[in-house]
Amino acid sequence: MIIKNKSVVDDDWSVLRLNEGDTTESVAVPSGKIIVPLKVWQAQRDKLSQRADLGVWLNSDERAEDLQDDLAKFAVIAVNFPKFADGRGYSIAYHLRTRLGYRGELRAIGDVLRDQLFYMQRAGFDAFAPRADKDIHEALKGLSDFSLSYQASSDEGQPLFRRVQRGGAA
Repeated sequence: MIIKNKSVVDDDWSVLRLNEGDTTESVAVPSGKIIVPLKVWQAQRDKLSQRADLGVWLNSDERAEDLQDDLAKFAVIAVNFPKFADGRGYSIAYHLRTRLGYRGELRAIGDVLRDQLFYMQRAGFDAFAPRADKDIHEALKGLSDFSLSYQASSDEGQPLFRRVQRGGAA
């Protein structure tokens, strides 16, 4: 189960993680909907590029620009949050949405907690895979913690002071 477009839904994608001894060049990518690490995509691009059931995930120390030429191939791009205190994934999401124009599913995976979901949504994520030990229905409430935001972001292009109509002297 994941949160997608503000609802709890079944997840039909799997996330490929390398085991000890696997290499990016030799790991077997199973059939079916699977999200592979960026390094596996880069190492096996020629073999995998014909598949329509493939997504890719980036670690927080990788760059969104590394996918720039391949964005249209992926229905899902995931960003891994190795720990909740690592905020680099927010920048990756923002770059994918605003600078690179990615419009497919953008999923947060890893150490994803309820308190982060509102801000992740603002950065451009529309799907979330909260930690397995957390209640997903409780996490869903995190998307509506605030009714307004002051700053512009990928979900709202205008800051609050530009959206508010003020009565002034005529």
